[in-house]
Amino acid sequence: MPTRPRGTKRLPELKAANGNMDSTRAFVRHVKRLVIKVGTAVVTRADGRLALGRLGALCEQIKELNLQGYEVIMVSSGAVGLGRQRLSFADLQKPQVELDGKACAAVGQSSLMALYDTLFSQLDVTSAQLLVTDHDFKSIDFRMQLNETVQSLLSLTVVPIFNENDAVSTRKAPYEDSSGIFWDNDSLAALLALELKADLLILLSDVEGLYSGPPSDPKSRLIRTYIKERHQGEITFGDKSRVGRGGMTAKVNAAVNAAQAGIPVVITSGYAPENILKVLQGEDIGTLFHEDAHLWVQSQDISAREMAVAARESSRNLQAISSEDRRKVLLDIADALEANQEQIMKENEADVAAAEKAGYERSLIARLALKPGKITNLANSIRVLAKMEDPIGRVLKRTELADGLVLEKTSSPLGVLLIVFESRPEALVQIASLAVRSGNGLLLKGGKEAKRSNAILHKVITDAIPDSIGGRLIGLVTSREEIPDLLKLDDVIDLVIPRGSNKLVSQIKESTKIPVLGHSDGICHVYVDKSANMEMANRIIVDAKVDYPAACNAMETLLLHKDLVPAGGLNAIVFGLRTKGVTLYGGPKVSSMLNIPQALSLHHEYNSMACTIETVDDVHQAIDHIHQYGSAHTDCIIAEDGEAVETFLRQVDSAAVFHNASTRFCDGARFGLGAEVGISTSRIHARGPVGVEGLLTTRWILRGNGQVVDGDKGVTYTHRDLPIQS
Repeated sequence: MPTRPRGTKRLPELKAANGNMDSTRAFVRHVKRLVIKVGTAVVTRADGRLALGRLGALCEQIKELNLQGYEVIMVSSGAVGLGRQRLSFADLQKPQVELDGKACAAVGQSSLMALYDTLFSQLDVTSAQLLVTDHDFKSIDFRMQLNETVQSLLSLTVVPIFNENDAVSTRKAPYEDSSGIFWDNDSLAALLALELKADLLILLSDVEGLYSGPPSDPKSRLIRTYIKERHQGEITFGDKSRVGRGGMTAKVNAAVNAAQAGIPVVITSGYAPENILKVLQGEDIGTLFHEDAHLWVQSQDISAREMAVAARESSRNLQAISSEDRRKVLLDIADALEANQEQIMKENEADVAAAEKAGYERSLIARLALKPGKITNLANSIRVLAKMEDPIGRVLKRTELADGLVLEKTSSPLGVLLIVFESRPEALVQIASLAVRSGNGLLLKGGKEAKRSNAILHKVITDAIPDSIGGRLIGLVTSREEIPDLLKLDDVIDLVIPRGSNKLVSQIKESTKIPVLGHSDGICHVYVDKSANMEMANRIIVDAKVDYPAACNAMETLLLHKDLVPAGGLNAIVFGLRTKGVTLYGGPKVSSMLNIPQALSLHHEYNSMACTIETVDDVHQAIDHIHQYGSAHTDCIIAEDGEAVETFLRQVDSAAVFHNASTRFCDGARFGLGAEVGISTSRIHARGPVGVEGLLTTRWILRGNGQVVDGDKGVTYTHRDLPIQS
């Protein structure tokens, strides 16, 4: 194996495709020979100068492919652009309005190949130049010789780099004419892929892939798999390439032709430094064109945007019906769940069996399983929700602005919610019922481990929703790859609520402009004051940690008043926790005191049978510790001193603050909200467990009889509060 030049980056080796690979990308398992077409927009920057960083990253990827046995053939644009730049600099004394394209091609081709030769030489890779014209391919002898030459080069691990020989092309304007066997480097790349029997064609562009409209249009969506029958008539193309002669139209035409001939094609960004490697790892990168694509995508499938728009339209239908009709929808859903209980449990058992076979953690399998009686409990919870006061359109405030001019502040649904949750299939039922009660459209994405459970629950629920509202009120997202597209829809989706691990919540917060309601960490504290009833304290502490240690409302840090140490309170608490199997880690003071391992961080969520213990001087130091190391989720004080209690409750800035009660009470059902979509630590909108009220916003309704402002002379303002009519 050649020695890697000093200073070059080792890119990750390609991983073998596993059994979980999406069928639309499984073909990469059999790829050996590939053609990579590099567009002018990738070769050059916006100012026309060479994009050396991008080209360097491209060459490194090709080096990796060579090392792993792939046969790589390149088609590179850029000669005309480079030649135009060089000739412009050379003729500054007599600047020309128009430069001859063939002259530009002749001058630029040597520069382009010199650049590739330099970059590849640094990586111990040899490249070769092959210039062709449209006329050449009319000769059978030429085609035979072309195959022999390329095969010889590839056997020597040489990278052949093709380009159209624009300098001597017989077409009058090769950079404009679209006739002949090929007419640009995109169609040349497709022709070569077919002629040289390639297994894959990758067309590198300056955007992520093919969009339904101009990529700059926020309404445009990235098309992951191109289905000619569906997409051909719905795509609006923008301008052609800023410097080349093609653009996305040329790429799509070339891709469609190649795919129809049996060669898979991926259009993806040449700006991302590892996209070629990701394509060959089977990742859902760019837009795929494949002759079997129509078999992979069911006709009823809709795009992320279509799904969100449909949910919004259905939510408006839901809001338009009477309160009693909305109540009936919930009762019908509850009845449907019980009627289909046997089938639901069967699908859930299949999910659990698959999870056990896959070796998932026991805690995840426990959350995945629907225990006996769970469906009945869920149905009863929905019935309780149905009996609650209708939350939509409630008048919250009435004000007389002027005589005969009355303003009402009313409750209103947020719009469309996107909920991403892990493991728990019952969460789908709870969230769906809350969405119906609050009049919101809903998009749901559950974990793959609950795929069958989520599918049957979604079907049962949506089948119970009347056609007059629309079955798309609640959409089920089945592919993980759709999440990035959904997170871009800030003009259609109004709120994202992630329910799952810290990693999941953090990733979503970093990936969207849509408001996110949730919490990244559940670092809950229990502070035991010197005035605490120690028997009560031990009972609360054990419950807060042991009842469900993986929950976000479980205690993660225990703070003790320093005076409890000599009084024996610390030893009693430690004994109680250890008896229950809790592993203890100490803060700087307690670790040496108890001779236990020091916690690596005081801001740490264990999600297991472990916690941190530390001592503080008083309630004020406890509050400071919580503010510095907590996550503003749920914090508790155990104390009998009224002043200490009120200080703690008033000053701790968390979503939920408790006195003499386990942190495990922070839950929507336990709070009497019927259910919850999650717990929020945000300071905007809802905080704590989020039920129906947290899924509402407000609207203003003004009722008048012809009043005008007229420079504020049209009325006499009274701003008088009016009683809210029942």
